[in-house]
Amino acid sequence: MVQVSKVKNSETLPQFYSSFLAGKRPLKSEEIEFLKATNTNSDATWKNVWVSEKAFDVSLISGCEIHGFLVIGNLSASNLKYHDLSLTEGLYNSYLENVVIGDDCAVRNVHYLSNYKIGNRNILFNIQEMSCTNHSKFGNGILKAGEPESNRIWIGVGNENDARAVLAFENMIPADAYIWSKFRDDSVLQQRFIELTENQFSKELNTFGITGNDVVIKNTTLLKDAKIGDSAYIKGAFKLKNITILSTDEEPSQIGEGVELVNGIMNPASKAFYQAVAVRFVIGRNCQLKYGARLLNSILGDNSTVSCCEILNNLIFPFHEQHHNSSFLIASTVAGQSNIASGATIGSNHNSRAADGEMYAGRGFWPGLCSDFKHNSRFASFTLVAKGSYQNELNITYPFSLVASNGPCQPVTIIPAYSFMYNMYAVARNKAKFEKRDKRKTKIQHIETDPFAPDTIQEIEVALRKIISLTGDYLVALKNETALAASSKDELYRIAKDFLHQNPNASFTLSDASAQKKYGAVIIKPVKAYKAYRRIVKYFAVRTLCEYCEKNGKKSLSYDDIKAISLRPIYQKWVNVGGQIVTENALNELFDLIKNETICSWDQVHEFYNACQSKYNEYKVSYALNLLEKLYGRPISEFDKKVYDGIIEDVQIANQKMYDAVLISRMKDFDDEFRMQTFRNAREMDAVLGGITDNEFILEMKEQTEIFEKRVKTLFTELTSLSID
Repeated sequence: MVQVSKVKNSETLPQFYSSFLAGKRPLKSEEIEFLKATNTNSDATWKNVWVSEKAFDVSLISGCEIHGFLVIGNLSASNLKYHDLSLTEGLYNSYLENVVIGDDCAVRNVHYLSNYKIGNRNILFNIQEMSCTNHSKFGNGILKAGEPESNRIWIGVGNENDARAVLAFENMIPADAYIWSKFRDDSVLQQRFIELTENQFSKELNTFGITGNDVVIKNTTLLKDAKIGDSAYIKGAFKLKNITILSTDEEPSQIGEGVELVNGIMNPASKAFYQAVAVRFVIGRNCQLKYGARLLNSILGDNSTVSCCEILNNLIFPFHEQHHNSSFLIASTVAGQSNIASGATIGSNHNSRAADGEMYAGRGFWPGLCSDFKHNSRFASFTLVAKGSYQNELNITYPFSLVASNGPCQPVTIIPAYSFMYNMYAVARNKAKFEKRDKRKTKIQHIETDPFAPDTIQEIEVALRKIISLTGDYLVALKNETALAASSKDELYRIAKDFLHQNPNASFTLSDASAQKKYGAVIIKPVKAYKAYRRIVKYFAVRTLCEYCEKNGKKSLSYDDIKAISLRPIYQKWVNVGGQIVTENALNELFDLIKNETICSWDQVHEFYNACQSKYNEYKVSYALNLLEKLYGRPISEFDKKVYDGIIEDVQIANQKMYDAVLISRMKDFDDEFRMQTFRNAREMDAVLGGITDNEFILEMKEQTEIFEKRVKTLFTELTSLSID
């Protein structure tokens, strides 16, 4: 019911507005008389209006209705221009209630502007309503004084049952959302996350809306409880409510036609256009949401593009691509660098009577056209999934693999290390591609874009052990005499490993019952996969040691280097935390610091992430050295010249094979007669597609391959000479 109350004169300025009166003065009597001719004021004394002492042109206010208090900055007969919109400074045909307006602003046809602090050089043009309640949170998941817990707004990421829900806050990054949503069994930690969020905001009921400097808002229907950062541009938006639009002059944000944003936070350099809808959300830096996309109860990482599709209850790490009308993603944690194809419906099939299923996909997840999956499912990093209907839960533990459906009630087929064998162009291009797409000026979230990093190498180690174990089972089933004679699982494991080494051209398949519920999986080309995985582990280890030498101005590792590296802690377990790779030990340390209240703010949490990043390369070197020791089954102090020469030879072969594989992968696009059939001749094809010799990435890859080969040749020179002595 609409309430009616009498308007009272404003005799005193509330304390709330006192801070805005520096350099301001009351109206002069002649100014009041001039304003009365074309404006109305609920305060007959006009004592509720304060204006700039420096520059105030009273003729620039016309057709306005004033209520409460109005504080006006510098106002002069100057034009404000943004793109094709040019308006004279001033206040025209607007309703103004408890408003503070900065210097040199144009406010025209704002039909209801209430409880707002407007920055300098703002253009507000053709706005139906722009208001703020005194209890607004601007999308942050906090409560104001006296509010019940039921008023708190959670973002239900990762699962539809809200049991992984998190609270939004300004400058939240996927790393924060990941640790909050993942470690739900630690009740003390969960409570501390709430406290960290609450502690950074005031609970007082004195909130006013804010626009920063150089903001342009035009042709917009509703802005309610919105905080708008510097240089933001909003045109034709439909509904912006309880939100923060973070924006800076260096990284401006934009909101376009028909957009609805409710209960959330958009970070700088991001854009929302063309009827996009987001409710209960955090959108990262340099993201795009457009063409009717729906982002609900979700957190979207930096450098992501989402259009046309539907994304519900998800935590998505940086570099996510999903731009097809028919794609659907729900109740998932996707670890970034991902691409959801058209027709993919992820989360449409639950396996219980409640909507409580979920999925985890490592970075580089790429499901094929029209694929659907059943929750709960899990995918290792850089898994490609061929088009198909996967009607049973999947547990794919082989990174860089291809998964294909064979129909209902059948094992799926998995080719481990598929990308290394058949699609190296995509893998090798990954790092450079994402680095070029990273347009962030301020990088709060650290993002690992290299496909060969501790998190993926860790998964490769798991896959190698799995292939060896399954090979042991295969040999027993084959009634191999040596395998049957094994006295223990460890001995059978060793026999299987020797078999893989001694039979590099063997052709057989393995059966992995754990890869799919009920029907398992057929693992094809396991020997090739085993060799490819080992090759990449060696490549990663040696490349990391080369980087160490380069950083320290060395051509070769010395005995002192090995000793120093060996004294560092060796971390075997790594976690992808929102796109940043950290050790599991560091994560546990962070949790202890939060729980014992040494860390008391999210800014301090971010400082901890920064400290982890500063140690990242150092810990990688220790991990790389340990990988070589595990591969050769002995400490590095026992390596001799033969071992070092073997490592160099293997890595040089791997390095060259990577380049060759990249070239061959790309050549398929030029040599395929069916691809050529739409062109009149090769010259037309080159004009449209560009020649392979002009491919910038391949040219860079060739140069890097040659440089790396030279580095590898000298990496172990000192150690080799010592082993000879």
